[in-house]
Amino acid sequence: MTTEEPTTTSALRESGQEELANSTQIVSFRLAQEEYGIEITKVQEIILMGEITRVPQTPHFIKGLINLRNTVIPIVDLRLRFSLEEQESTDETRIMVMNVAGKTIGIIVDAVSEVLRITHTQIAPPPPTVAGLGREYLTGLVKLEKRLLILLDIDKILGEAEAESLESATAETE
Repeated sequence: MTTEEPTTTSALRESGQEELANSTQIVSFRLAQEEYGIEITKVQEIILMGEITRVPQTPHFIKGLINLRNTVIPIVDLRLRFSLEEQESTDETRIMVMNVAGKTIGIIVDAVSEVLRITHTQIAPPPPTVAGLGREYLTGLVKLEKRLLILLDIDKILGEAEAESLESATAETE
């Protein structure tokens, strides 16, 4: 019996490591009535809503700038970027500070839900019937027990023109 235990334990350990290697951690958040997810490696931190300084002549979805520990960070309202109705901040509203294309930005979301570990088998490609503006931002749909989570590619959400607007807004304050 004792000779089988190490083999069983090592087999379990290997299968656990294999499962970890085939999985990804995502931060899930709410926007309107939908649940979205972004790879955790993109998220630096999640902060409470604070004072945002408006910047003139920027796209409507760029809310302005914040000063986070002496770093000026542009803030994007993801609701407005997705052409959803603007909403007043609530106690659950958060700014997700993330690294997008080598730059630090903040995105406003309705609420941050949880950190999930998902396997690659749980991710389905976006259905071909999903058309329109947002399709290029989707990397897939995560099939959870009783819900679907929309997986976003944060790098594609901000196109080159928007990235330039963010950069010029930030440069004006330095």
